Amino acid sequence: MKNFFLLLFFVTTLSAVEAQEPVQKEKDEHDHGTVIKPAAAPAEETLNLVETEFDFSKIPQGKPVYHFFEIVNISKSPLKLDNVQASCGCTTPEWSREPIAPGAAAKIRIGYNAAAEGFFEKYITITYNNSTQTKQIKIKGTVWKAPDGPAPVNASVDLLKKQSF
Repeated sequence: MKNFFLLLFFVTTLSAVEAQEPVQKEKDEHDHGTVIKPAAAPAEETLNLVETEFDFSKIPQGKPVYHFFEIVNISKSPLKLDNVQASCGCTTPEWSREPIAPGAAAKIRIGYNAAAEGFFEKYITITYNNSTQTKQIKIKGTVWKAPDGPAPVNASVDLLKKQSF
């Protein structure tokens, strides 16, 4: 029972500490000591993702697949993507290095090489606003093993070729 109350005390204390608003301490202009101000607000949102995830479903092994993610600049100034980084080398992002005009849309092409058999889930991080903001998109699917060798010979096709109509 004592351990339960001790655990409850620590959980309550931890949640109270986590709930506190971050603050910045500064000297005021009249030298009255330290003034506590709320922390700066996060940067204004400038990028909207039309979709954040795409499921390729089942794809054959060894056949590369591609998907376009559309992004929209919702700010009042041009937006430049600083980097689009995939979580591994089997995923290749391609994007325009040109700024996106306010209200305009652009596309990021994501390719997956499908070399390994089985389920995959890959994350791609988009960095923008002079590397101060990021968003993440995800692709997933299942790669099925392609059969070894060519398709079996179909005797019916040869029979049909020999007949005349």
